[in-house]
Amino acid sequence: MLFYFMARIKLDLPSVFSFSTEVPIRVTDLNYGGHVGNDTILSIVHEARVQYFNSLGYTELSLAGVGVIMADSAIVYKSESFHGDTLRIEVAAAEFSKYGFDLYYKLSNKATGKTVAEAKTGIVCFDYQIRKVAALPTEALEKLQITDSQ
Repeated sequence: MLFYFMARIKLDLPSVFSFSTEVPIRVTDLNYGGHVGNDTILSIVHEARVQYFNSLGYTELSLAGVGVIMADSAIVYKSESFHGDTLRIEVAAAEFSKYGFDLYYKLSNKATGKTVAEAKTGIVCFDYQIRKVAALPTEALEKLQITDSQ
């Protein structure tokens, strides 16, 4: 099979995830193959990110005074997921810079523990009023690093 000879994306996930949430798979999350579509995985990652920020007292529009933009994403699909499954999504922050950080995600089937996907999103701080990249606020950095080290 050609698939095995193609270059593959590899993600080095953190050893500890500081946050987790659960998302049930709806019938509308399925594609023509009868399993969760690739676009749905990115939507589920977005939901987990919003819940993670909320757990820290933030939103995507106000991370200690600045907004955020997802600058890039990578997803490695590991197994299928179907209607009726509940996914457990673990989230960890890492790779901090002056202007942002990466979020890592591990999506697994709650019932079986089998990994469904692994993902990473690059998060850049953004000032929506002046439409420019902004520095990662110290307050947010400290909270993200504290939850990352737990």
